[in-house]
Amino acid sequence: MVDRKFQEEREYELLSDMGTKSSETRGRQRAEKPCNIRTEFQRDRDRIIHTKAIRRLMHKTQVFLSPEGDHFSTRLTHTLDVAQISRTIARGLGLNEDLTEAIALGHDLGHTPFGHNGEQYLDERYPDGFHHNEQSLRVVDVLETGHDGKPGLNLTAEVRDGILNHSGPGIPFTMEGKVVRISDRIAYINHDIDDAVMAGVISENDLPRDCVRCLGSDHSMRINTLVTDMIVSSEKAGDIVQSEECGFYMNKLRDFMFEHVYKSEVVKQVAEMFKVKHLINSLYDFYLEHPYEMPEEHIAMLYIYGTDEVVKDYIAGMTDRYAIKMYKHLFVPSGWRLSDNIVRTD
Repeated sequence: MVDRKFQEEREYELLSDMGTKSSETRGRQRAEKPCNIRTEFQRDRDRIIHTKAIRRLMHKTQVFLSPEGDHFSTRLTHTLDVAQISRTIARGLGLNEDLTEAIALGHDLGHTPFGHNGEQYLDERYPDGFHHNEQSLRVVDVLETGHDGKPGLNLTAEVRDGILNHSGPGIPFTMEGKVVRISDRIAYINHDIDDAVMAGVISENDLPRDCVRCLGSDHSMRINTLVTDMIVSSEKAGDIVQSEECGFYMNKLRDFMFEHVYKSEVVKQVAEMFKVKHLINSLYDFYLEHPYEMPEEHIAMLYIYGTDEVVKDYIAGMTDRYAIKMYKHLFVPSGWRLSDNIVRTD
């Protein structure tokens, strides 16, 4: 039988010196009995896959506000892209693929509805500021319920660190976390190009020519170039790095996307963004004043974390369509109809 102990022993044979061995994990916040079959990082991956938070990602905006086409990226497809890219790099470097995948699957669980615009507007309202990487950690530490019925998934320190530090000023302490940090950029730059071309915001011919010459002329070529470069460069450096050339042109491509897509009025649609800001502010104000109108699981946390934090948690967890639904329910009058509970006498 290929049990946990067999897999742990195999890691010492298969993983490089840079790879994190599951038997050497720094552990969990609450001690648990090991699984007979799965390693600690495999358990973490499985716990994240079974969360409600990861299911909601399929209805959360990536770049385009509630796109109507079936092929635009969502937070869930982005998460799968990051997991695939990260695992390929981890495999090429002899790193722990299970740890890498667990971090990748959990890295965006804290994202708000309506993409980075929603994050910006919630950041303006929540007194302590809002950052999706910190919220992602809060999701797995507090908001999801573990198999033991207690708050949080009780993940290993390595996965929690990778989730928190996939963006922001902190750097993950594992090589696997560093892989996810760069893979996140590789993924979103490339699938955002595809979405922008599909939406007609830019064309492939608009991409900087020197970036195309270095990285490739289509999605597949760019991903292959960047992944291969990371494996080769990291192997030489003994750390997770890109070559100077590929790093330069990837960042140049990212700057191009910010100028021509992310900040484009065609994408931003100022009038629609005003509506999103108004929607988030209206929901925040309402639940701040009427916290007991939130679902029971959030009401139960009011006494522990305070109203502002729980309201922030509730709104951040909403999908785009659920946020719109709640706004309509709370603020848009509905047509009058005879109640089913009223007995007609005519």
